[in-house]
Amino acid sequence: MGGTQSLALPLGKGPHHVGCTDVMVGQTRQGLFLRLFYPCLPRAGAERPLWIPRYEYCGGLADFAHHSRRWCAPLLSITIGSCRVPVSWNGPLKPCSSGYPLIIFSHGLGAFRTLYSSVCSELASWGFVVAALEHRDHSASATYFCTAEAGREEWIPYQRVPQGQKEFYFRNKQVHQRAEECVRALRLFKDISSGKSVPNILHQDFDLSVLKDSVDLTKVAVMGHSFGGVTAVLALVKEPSFRCAVALDAWMFPLENVLYPEVPKPVLFINTEKFQTPESIAKMKRLSSRNSQTKIITILGSVHQSQTDFTFLTGKLNTRIFGARGTLDPYKGLDITSRAALAFLQRHLNLEEEFDRWDNLLEGIGDSVVPEAPFCRSNL
Repeated sequence: MGGTQSLALPLGKGPHHVGCTDVMVGQTRQGLFLRLFYPCLPRAGAERPLWIPRYEYCGGLADFAHHSRRWCAPLLSITIGSCRVPVSWNGPLKPCSSGYPLIIFSHGLGAFRTLYSSVCSELASWGFVVAALEHRDHSASATYFCTAEAGREEWIPYQRVPQGQKEFYFRNKQVHQRAEECVRALRLFKDISSGKSVPNILHQDFDLSVLKDSVDLTKVAVMGHSFGGVTAVLALVKEPSFRCAVALDAWMFPLENVLYPEVPKPVLFINTEKFQTPESIAKMKRLSSRNSQTKIITILGSVHQSQTDFTFLTGKLNTRIFGARGTLDPYKGLDITSRAALAFLQRHLNLEEEFDRWDNLLEGIGDSVVPEAPFCRSNL
């Protein structure tokens, strides 16, 4: 294949060290599975978690990318299977008497809970608790749950649109399930905050009860990429506690038209230059025309994968399997994405921080950023 493959995910730039743990609740597919990123106390010699948590995910990525599992899964395992996320695995939560704001994060089609570790850990480093879900609607490249039978796992594979079925109806059903999972994730934190015992089936070295007084459930946002972006928009309709949404390169196709008037809260759409269509932008503009606080910006020089961890992969294998990289430096792209999100979250979660120093990004003002979409600029 040629070219060495490497992954160097960036450390968060905020003032907090970042900890990370996996949480699975329930022993059916109606339960929840998520990776939690949170501000933590520094700990010498802390273990760093694997970026690809299990070999099965390599097989799922091969399936999603239309490559043979026989050669692609082992190749992925060899080249990126040992990559680690620069956070403290099961690190001790840094106490916060006022409570950290909470973000529920929804992944894109063919992804899973770890593939947005760069943006999730960046936000956690600025003082957020971020719950990155792994959806069970067959949109993840792979996922699983642990059954009541001791030690038994049931895997849920990625599923393409069945032959003869209209894609909209298939994806619309999925997006509703995904949004419901976002709502259930919020309820999980409400249970923890109310003092309920929430057993983590994975038996991690992290006691969920420590979150009881350290999460501010009056300051909750929902965020996602691509299929997860439109999931975040729909979650605003389903759950009044979500005060705003950040949608990274949202794939607007699966949302039914009747729901657009029902989106009650502001959305920040952060688009890449190469993914969106005029039809998709028109749907976003329907929302911004109803709510002046809804913003649409585009990051120039970026492609759809620029908002995932894949943008930090180097080597020809990445280009072959996961598509092209943008021309924008990936670290700069992450800075723009996270700073725009932080400015928006400060505004709509009423945070007492200094994230408003990046408010100009919300108007599409800055290097490598434009308002709305490049092909819509003539309408401004």
